[in-house]
Amino acid sequence: MEQTLRIGVIGAGSWGTTLANLLALKGYPVTLWCFEADLAERMQQTKINDLYLPGIELAENLVVSNDLADATVDKAMILFVSPSQVTRLVLRQALPNISADALIVSASKGIENDSLMLLSEVFAAELPAELHAQVGFLSGPSFAREVSQGMPTAVVAAAQEIQVAERIQEIFSTPKFRVYTHTDIIGVELGGAMKNVIALAAGVADGLGFGHNTRAALITRGLAEMTRLGLRLGGTAETFAGLAGMGDLVLTCTGDLSRNRSVGIELGKGRKLGEILGGMQMVAEGVKTTLSAYQLATKLGVEVPIIEQMYLILYEDKDPRSAVTDLMLRDLKAEAVRL
Repeated sequence: MEQTLRIGVIGAGSWGTTLANLLALKGYPVTLWCFEADLAERMQQTKINDLYLPGIELAENLVVSNDLADATVDKAMILFVSPSQVTRLVLRQALPNISADALIVSASKGIENDSLMLLSEVFAAELPAELHAQVGFLSGPSFAREVSQGMPTAVVAAAQEIQVAERIQEIFSTPKFRVYTHTDIIGVELGGAMKNVIALAAGVADGLGFGHNTRAALITRGLAEMTRLGLRLGGTAETFAGLAGMGDLVLTCTGDLSRNRSVGIELGKGRKLGEILGGMQMVAEGVKTTLSAYQLATKLGVEVPIIEQMYLILYEDKDPRSAVTDLMLRDLKAEAVRL
């Protein structure tokens, strides 16, 4: 193990903190950039992220800083775990300090609003061409708290070149955190983004008091929508049957730690979106991804009825019960994934 590998982690939310801590516990020198100056100071002093990951003791060798340069200058690997909608801005700010031979990894999940770009496209647009082959994406079924508690977890690392994915696999893998490799960046990334939208829908169904039948239908048909859009964008169907597709979808649609499912539950109970989000510390990526996913599917002419109904609930104030009724009363058809 190259324990001298200097690593910077961008974003001190629950997932960024968890991954930074995992790497620090492996012995790597890790600097974690935290946007909130007061939180960065507390984390450095107490070794606890009391805002996003309370109760989890952080490694003594994990350095926390509010200065982005501390986490980017002279780093052999930089891990971006910022919310998807601000990733482009943070990347631009970090870029002058990124070394020409640095390994760049993104563990964020989402589709950028307005541009409708996957984060892989954002990185490709913002990074110089010589860095494109050194970018990888980490995704899969992984609640931050469970990983931080040492519960066995399996994820996938995708990169354009398999050697880059294998390098990420080597750096992150532990006896409790198993990393598989992949070269289907689009499929891995889109699965991680869209599962949050389907989890919102599963939460709505739970909030309405529906049962396991409904959840199973949403997960399965949601997977069909993810696959349909993924194939249109150039991903492979097999990816959506794996960890970044079905694996992450099942976790996020059923787990009590899912922020997106929790938002959906409250929507199903009749609460308004603004009120729900106003009481949350952490980001529910699925809310903004719903807008991007719906607009992207519409632009490409891909049928996504569940995502469409979630868009109408979130952005057109549609009654959740009416949305479920409209889904059930769609034209009857054969079960298939159609392009």
